[in-house]
Amino acid sequence: MNGRDLVRSVRVIGSGRAARGVRAAWRRRRIDAAGLPRRGAERARVPGQVESAEPGPGGGVIRFSRSELRIMVAVNGAVFWGWDGAAPGPSYALAGSGPEPDPRAVLEPDKDGGWRVVAERVTVVVSRHGAVEVCTPGGVVLRRELPPRWWEPVEGGVGRWMQRSEVAADARFFGLGGRASGPRLRDGSYRLWNTDPGGSFAPGDDPLYLTMPVQLVVADAGTHLIFYDTTWDGTVVLREGEEGAGSGHDRAGRCELRMDGGPLRCWVMVGPPARVLLTWASLTGAPALPPAWALGHQHARWGFGSEQEVRRIVAGYQERGLPLDAVHLDIDHYDDHRVFTVDRERFPKLPVLAEELRRDGIRLVSIVDPAVRAAPGEAVYDGGTAVDAFVRDASGRPVRGVVWAGESVYPDFTHPRARQWWGGLYEERLEQGFAGFWHDMNEPVSFNAFGEPTLPRSARHALEGRGGDHREAHNVYGLCMARAGYEGLRELAPQERPFLLTRSGWAGVQRYGGTWSGDVATGWPGLRASLSLVLGLGLCGVPYSGPDVGGFDGSPSPELYLRWFQLGAYLPLFRTHASLRAGRREPWEFGSEVLEHARAALLERRRLLPYFVTLSHLARRTGAPYVRPVWWSAPEDRALRDCEDAFLLGDGLLVAPVLDPGADRRVVRLPRGRWYDTATERAYEGPGQVVVDAPLSRIPVFARAGAVLPVRGDDGLELETWAPAPGRTGGGLVVRDAGDGWDVPELERYVARNHGGKVTVTREDGTGASEPEWPVRVRVRGLS
Repeated sequence: MNGRDLVRSVRVIGSGRAARGVRAAWRRRRIDAAGLPRRGAERARVPGQVESAEPGPGGGVIRFSRSELRIMVAVNGAVFWGWDGAAPGPSYALAGSGPEPDPRAVLEPDKDGGWRVVAERVTVVVSRHGAVEVCTPGGVVLRRELPPRWWEPVEGGVGRWMQRSEVAADARFFGLGGRASGPRLRDGSYRLWNTDPGGSFAPGDDPLYLTMPVQLVVADAGTHLIFYDTTWDGTVVLREGEEGAGSGHDRAGRCELRMDGGPLRCWVMVGPPARVLLTWASLTGAPALPPAWALGHQHARWGFGSEQEVRRIVAGYQERGLPLDAVHLDIDHYDDHRVFTVDRERFPKLPVLAEELRRDGIRLVSIVDPAVRAAPGEAVYDGGTAVDAFVRDASGRPVRGVVWAGESVYPDFTHPRARQWWGGLYEERLEQGFAGFWHDMNEPVSFNAFGEPTLPRSARHALEGRGGDHREAHNVYGLCMARAGYEGLRELAPQERPFLLTRSGWAGVQRYGGTWSGDVATGWPGLRASLSLVLGLGLCGVPYSGPDVGGFDGSPSPELYLRWFQLGAYLPLFRTHASLRAGRREPWEFGSEVLEHARAALLERRRLLPYFVTLSHLARRTGAPYVRPVWWSAPEDRALRDCEDAFLLGDGLLVAPVLDPGADRRVVRLPRGRWYDTATERAYEGPGQVVVDAPLSRIPVFARAGAVLPVRGDDGLELETWAPAPGRTGGGLVVRDAGDGWDVPELERYVARNHGGKVTVTREDGTGASEPEWPVRVRVRGLS
């Protein structure tokens, strides 16, 4: 621990706990010194020259003098390759055992002694020295992986490796999990190590809570996603390319990945963005489907303090006619901060409160931290000890850290037995009336030396029976905790969809739920970072996420709070939240003008709820995020690739939030086609830029011409149809969801046509809008 770490520890946890935090940090370092082997001298290695090849299902094995490369094209179009004989499994990212090989893919000789695998959507070319090129069927190179390098300890042990790659000069990088500086990743270094930044973070802070070795690369030649399937600590260095202005001297974009261990294996998928995310979802699992109430407005605060305060806040929403769908209780509802307990003095009748709120359409959501107070005689600690559920150090003693409840131990969620035990603990939460859960502090965190691993790197983990240490388990700790909670809830309440948020996670975490921004800083940079996180996570396959509206800590100005609130109303997770020090964040605390404009945003979110429900089902079926970059349907448009201050909400809406103080107008870049300003119904033609009003009362929102959007009307479901251009058509999808449960609803397709100024809407099966049995009301907008 250095001086900076000590200062941060004292600042975050207070001097009362700082001494215990410092002792825990030094204890962790002693454990690592005793439990980790010294690295010592290393031997460098490269693949060497190609010697032979052996065809196999979907590809084959290419042998070099010092390594071998296994290549397989899967039936879903994804390409796998692994060095040193690495196979696709075992993997925490894959759903099940992974896809089957594509029998149509063939391994055949290439020029200069190399080999290639030819498939329907992609060709993989391997040079005689071990470089790997990913090409389109027409032969255009999308990515070139140079021969990898390894550094292996001479006396044995885990080796580290480096992989350098090149992409097109015009390519743009996205992804790598939740990055506050995104969504487009500029030149710089990005660490792959889930980290609590130790307080509120701003766009320059990296890494954060949820990192992934997943890159989405967009270029003129095509889009591809590459996933390096190793959970170890690593660093990605990106350098965007530069075109030679027609001179032919282009500088390729570059990526350098350095990993401290694990297999060198990766998956690549190519095609349009929608196909790439569909393939990624089929590989890592369909996103969990949230209950319909979780798509409404949710309110949280660290510091509700009592049942009376919760009732006061709920009454404030109801008296002012503000929609509210859920209330989140933070750690202050626990008994002395102990997980799976309730403070009976401040919350004496929590199940009664939960039932009263549920009758009003409001659910209670509970925070759940992974740390368990290390105190014999307490039910959770004793239960975990009985099943040997806690992480141990190399000498066999349970590892201890310092969290809110004091000296704590940590469940080993990489052990199936520990997950099963932990999942059963949610029965207590369900009996208290909670309908949803948010996992916090699960990087995991201990109050010591933020920025370093909480658990010793030498701490032992089961890793599904393979055995290993925390260097390999750290990044998947939150993912496995989410799995434990999700599977436990599926067993305890099989008729209900689990609602689960997790602050930390890894590739595949969407199978179990969504995430939120964590402790984003209060300020205009924090507002911009909120949008970056949601967009970036969506491109990594996590479609359901959102920020703490208003920022986690600090006091936002009325203007900042309102602009954040207006953005949140169009994001998948719409949650206001604040720390104990930030005070109250209810809309009426910022004055009458903010209250009226916030009410308008809340009512619009309620009106669009059927659209959000439809987007949630489409995300589960296709992997497409709710919130998409404006280049989603036109990645070849370079101007759109550089646009980071607007987004598409599904296919039908374009949202342009106000991200700067004092702005009452803003420039919006529109994709190709006709777009209507939803406030004025004025039509604009894209592609191009337009300047529109952005008064304090609203942010600019545009509807695509021809879009058919399911919305909530006065008499139930309506189809809001935006008139196609004359002679053109449009359409939309509708999913009618009961709100919860596992029944698979029908996907309804509607087509809008404009013939001579008359707009008609029909079901794809030919049902006419004018027939009496027409199931919904249709309202056409944009004809003026």
